[in-house]
Amino acid sequence: MLEKLKQKFEETFGGNGDVRAYFAPGRVNLIGEHTDYNGGHVFPCALTIGTYAVARKREDNKLRLYSMNFEQRGVIETSLDDLTPYKEAGWTNYPKGVMWAFEERGYKMPSGLDILIYGNIPNGSGLSSSASLEVLTGLVLKDMFGFAVSMVDIALIGQYSENNFNGCNCGIMDQFASAMGKKDHAIFLDTNTLECEYAPVVLEDAKIVIINSKVKHSLVDSAYNDRRNECETALKELQTVIDIKTLGDLTEEEYEAHKDAIKSEVRQKRAKHAVYENQRTIRAVAALKANDVETFGKLMNASHVSLRDDYEVSCEEIDILVNLAWETEGVIGSRITGGGFGGCTVSIVKNEAVDGFVTNIGAKYKEKVGHEAEFYVVDIGEGAHVL
Repeated sequence: MLEKLKQKFEETFGGNGDVRAYFAPGRVNLIGEHTDYNGGHVFPCALTIGTYAVARKREDNKLRLYSMNFEQRGVIETSLDDLTPYKEAGWTNYPKGVMWAFEERGYKMPSGLDILIYGNIPNGSGLSSSASLEVLTGLVLKDMFGFAVSMVDIALIGQYSENNFNGCNCGIMDQFASAMGKKDHAIFLDTNTLECEYAPVVLEDAKIVIINSKVKHSLVDSAYNDRRNECETALKELQTVIDIKTLGDLTEEEYEAHKDAIKSEVRQKRAKHAVYENQRTIRAVAALKANDVETFGKLMNASHVSLRDDYEVSCEEIDILVNLAWETEGVIGSRITGGGFGGCTVSIVKNEAVDGFVTNIGAKYKEKVGHEAEFYVVDIGEGAHVL
C-alpha cells in the first residue's frame, strides 16, 4: 500500500525532497453516544481502516492537496495566506482548518506542503473520516515542522478546527480515539477531564461487525447542533436546582429527582439520554472488565433504544438493521453508532454466526429498503502514527 501511495505522490507532484508517510485511523464507538459534549464517558476504539497521507515540504507558501478518493477534482491549490473555509474547497477544508487552528495556537507553518491523501473509511458512514483527516493533518504538521504538541493536543486542535472552522459542534471523542487508539483496546474516556484508561477488548469467540446503511440524511450537522443546544439549555435549567457542571455529573436517581426543572418535554428526553447513557457506559466497561460480554451486549441494545426514542437520532433504515440484528441468532448486542440519521450500526456477533449474520441481514435489508448495506468485520488498531 505504502509503495503505491508514494508512487502516486511522485506522479502527482514530481519526485524529489524528503517525502514522509502517515496514518490516522477511523473509529467506532462501542457505547457512550452523544455523551462526549455532555461531560460524560465514551468507549470508542480505533480501527485498522483510516486515512493515509504522503507529504513533503515546499520552498514557498503554497499548499497543494490531492485526494485519491476525489481524483476528478485533481490537485487543489491554495496557500498559507488563505486559510479560510470555502464551500467550493470541499474536503480540503478539513486539513486547512487544522493548519488554521495550529496558527491560532501560535504554531506558524514556515512553508507550504504537497500532500496526497487516501482514505479507506467509507465516506459519510459515521466512522469518523473527518476526525481521522484532522488528526492525520496534525501529525503531519507535528512531524514535518517539529511542533511541540502531544497527541492529545492534536486531538484538541482537530476538534477546535471542526467546531470553529468547519462549523460542526462535535465533542472530543472522534479525534481522541483516532489520536490515542491502542491495538485490541477501547478507550474509556471521561470527556470532562480527558482522563482515560485503556480497556482490553478481548472477544474470544466474537467479532465486532459494522454495517453501513449507505444512508446519510442531510440532517446530521444541523440536528447535531440542535441536540447540543437542547442539552445545554437543559443543563442551565437543572443548575437552578442542583450544583452540577455537566449532565455527566448526574446519576439516574439525581436526574429523576430534579428533571421537573427542565421546562420542556423534549429537553427532558435529551437530558435523560445524556445521563442514562453515561451511566450505561460506566456499567458496560465494568462488565467487559469482568469478561461479561452478555451484559455489555444488553447495554448496547439499551443504548440504541435511548438514541432512538429519547435522543431521536436514529432513522428508519438504521432501526431496520438493528431490529434484524436483534432477531439474529448469535448476536450479543447491536446499536447505532456515530452522530446518527444514517451511517452505521455496530454489533458484537459470535464467530460461528458472522457469515449467516452478513448473508441474512444483507438480503433482508435490501428487500426492505431497496439498496444494499456494506458489512465490515473489523479489528481494533493503533492510533495515528508515522509510517
